[in-house]
Amino acid sequence: MTVLLAAHGTRNPHGVTMIGDLAAAVSRRLDEQVRVAFVDVLGPTPSQVLAELPDRDRVIVVPAFLARGYHVRADLPEHLAAAAHPGAILTPALGPSPALAEALAGRLREAGSRRTDTVVLAAAGSSDPTAVADVRRVATRLESLLGTRVTIGFAAPPANSEHPHVDEAVQRARRSGRRVAVASYLLADGLFQRRLASSGADVVAAPLGLHPRVVSLACRRVLSAQILAETTRTTC
Repeated sequence: MTVLLAAHGTRNPHGVTMIGDLAAAVSRRLDEQVRVAFVDVLGPTPSQVLAELPDRDRVIVVPAFLARGYHVRADLPEHLAAAAHPGAILTPALGPSPALAEALAGRLREAGSRRTDTVVLAAAGSSDPTAVADVRRVATRLESLLGTRVTIGFAAPPANSEHPHVDEAVQRARRSGRRVAVASYLLADGLFQRRLASSGADVVAAPLGLHPRVVSLACRRVLSAQILAETTRTTC
């Protein structure tokens, strides 16, 4: 079996390395080969990697995305269709998931956030209603974990977005008179994380990256796909 971790892609070398490190962590945990592909910015693409793999191999493709936006619902299925690999299985994306809210809370604690801080959940930004709804679900879960209100800001808000740029979200949060902490709902380092860092917040958490909850979640996506494939083969 081969696992293919399909991420967005970034020109930031630290971000690329982080995705590779996540793949390596999943590989060690599962004792399986884990390859990496990117749907944008750089390659190889998922269809290119799938074309390299033997048809007899089972390939479990895990979308390394935190919300079910266009890349998850359209791009990745198109890549699988183009490759036509008979053993390819596409799992659900990493997000939304309660595990990611727990990882966000952990990253905030690591960054020095306090229980009295006003919190902004900062995501990449999307015009896709499903992706925006997924971010809201995680914000609600994070509110429950922290016991405080969590607002949403986007690193790259689309036109007419109901959620502001992270800079504006931080400015609004300052009206509370308390410190402002930004929770990074990003998987890897890159341009968007730099925008969070320059938002003016008192505390900016690191990307989710290799948080143990993220690694465990990716492994669960693989194992669930394995079980489903075995069950389907047995019943056919």
